[in-house]
Amino acid sequence: MGKAEGSRQKAVSRRLALVCGSLAVLLSLVSGAAAQEMDSHHHMIADPTITMPDETITQDWAKDRLAKSPRHREWVKVKNGNREVNTFVVYPESNKKATAVVVIHEIFGMSDWVQELSDELAEAGYIAIAPDLLSGMGPNGGGTPEIAATGNNAVGLAIRALPPDQLAGDLNAVADYVSKLPAANGKVAVGGFCWGGSTTFFFATRRPSLKAAFIFYGSAPSNSAQGQPYAVDKMALAKIGAPVYGFYAENDMRIDATIPPTVDAMKELNKMYDPVTYAGAGHGFMRAGEAPAPVAPATTGNVDGDKAAIDKYNKDLTAYKANKKARDDAWVRWKAILAKL
Repeated sequence: MGKAEGSRQKAVSRRLALVCGSLAVLLSLVSGAAAQEMDSHHHMIADPTITMPDETITQDWAKDRLAKSPRHREWVKVKNGNREVNTFVVYPESNKKATAVVVIHEIFGMSDWVQELSDELAEAGYIAIAPDLLSGMGPNGGGTPEIAATGNNAVGLAIRALPPDQLAGDLNAVADYVSKLPAANGKVAVGGFCWGGSTTFFFATRRPSLKAAFIFYGSAPSNSAQGQPYAVDKMALAKIGAPVYGFYAENDMRIDATIPPTVDAMKELNKMYDPVTYAGAGHGFMRAGEAPAPVAPATTGNVDGDKAAIDKYNKDLTAYKANKKARDDAWVRWKAILAKL
């Protein structure tokens, strides 16, 4: 090999090393930003448990309950431009046309619990429609299940990366679809949980014709920069036409801290906002309060180990009872409001 050729190969090698190093840094920055960045349209707050997809997406107890339901349920593909949104629909057993409720899932995506909760809404007399907002965003055009299979925190990262306009478009398409079903009376409300609660608030700013918006432990749209103190986006809230009802947990200060400024902003804008905080409950109480109760541990003969296990069980049981009461009370309130729409 000549000196000139050797010099050229060394130069190429140096450039490739520089490019690869730059790409590694870039990927690291993107990954870090994706893990920390909240959606810019209202800084949705991510739940730290997104690293446990098996527990957050799959709930056998919810799947079992749904399987026993007598109500008609189906999956449909709702068109939003070039997108197809995979959507779960459950119909009530009724001889009257029904109000529809759009159900917006948690940051964990389309879970067994979301489908089971939709069935409970149908049991109460409403058409429940729950879109998988990750539809088409996964491998081979898949949604939540396909994305979850790629990594423990993949669903949370994918949800936080959803463009606001795409979210609004998908949700508007779903609301349009359900409002025109033969079994529907044309009235559409929306309810969401965790990330879905914040997205519900956001959607209310994009669809003033909603009959009501039900926010379960979610925050109002924010216009503060990342890392800055929370600030309500009053320009966004001014577009809301529906009454907004909040369902919050006492032990959830990261969300609860956003309630007072939201109350002030909605009052200033002459918008209806009715938040209720449930004593002793934690974030996610609608799902946690419906899950099976914790099981007392078996004794092992290890005094210290048994005591630690019993202490944990008692702590878990106390939290479960508070979440269950919050869920039960919230359901009563939710159904009472829906009945008046």
